[in-house]
Amino acid sequence: MNIPKAVVTAAAPKQRTLALQTVIDRDGHEKSVLRTIIEEIRRANIDHIAVVISPGDEAAYTRSVADRTVQFIHQVEASGYANALYSARSFLRGEAFLHLVGDHLYVGTNGTHSSKTLVEVASQEGCSISAVQSTRETQLKRYGAIGGQRLPGKQDLYKVERVLEKPTPTEAEQSLNVSGLRAGHYLCFFGMHVLTPTFMELLEQHSNGQKGATVSGVLAELANREQYLALELQSRRYDVGVKYGLFQAQLALALSGQDRDLVLTQLLENLALQRNEKSANETD
Repeated sequence: MNIPKAVVTAAAPKQRTLALQTVIDRDGHEKSVLRTIIEEIRRANIDHIAVVISPGDEAAYTRSVADRTVQFIHQVEASGYANALYSARSFLRGEAFLHLVGDHLYVGTNGTHSSKTLVEVASQEGCSISAVQSTRETQLKRYGAIGGQRLPGKQDLYKVERVLEKPTPTEAEQSLNVSGLRAGHYLCFFGMHVLTPTFMELLEQHSNGQKGATVSGVLAELANREQYLALELQSRRYDVGVKYGLFQAQLALALSGQDRDLVLTQLLENLALQRNEKSANETD
């Protein structure tokens, strides 16, 4: 299966400024979250990229991404995540595509790149595939989650049978158990998907992607329509929109990059300083 295009969503009211924030990458270069995401997509050998944004934000995003080949699509009305993806239908023209959300950063292990791995597996399997990660039940309120069966002979690949958006722990226990996971852990979305044209067809059927439609709902229907898989990645996802999310993402990037020793030294120095100050206060 050929995957020639990618769509990043960054138009949600609470998401609009997140992609414009800056981080220091593994090589010590300062860049925006959005530019980091675009570089992640490029590593999957995808050159046609669109970012869905709110009207009026294009100038700021253009400066942030510093890549004239990236196309910007306006989500005219703030009608939700599904509608943001639906806004890209003309850009996609019925082709399979890689989708990333604009408020997540991804840090691979041993030099791996999540998008490249996902696209390679999707190309081999010839179907829609979502990246997932084993997630504690206390975090279920932040993610969509899947239930299904591990494919024979494939350690990290699952046939998706159910999809729930931000399930409660009780709902997850009843419907989303996956053999082989630790107790209290579930496979939650990573913020990265490869989707076939069928996804967009189903989204169009759901009120043309308007407010009543949800991405998780369409994915659940997709699982009933054609083969839909989930790939458990060993990389880590970081939601920069939650408390300390950007800090955690930055720390992960630093500890996996060329300045690892410097950052570790500074962390240890700060911890020692705080411990000494605490001891001094207790003595007074």
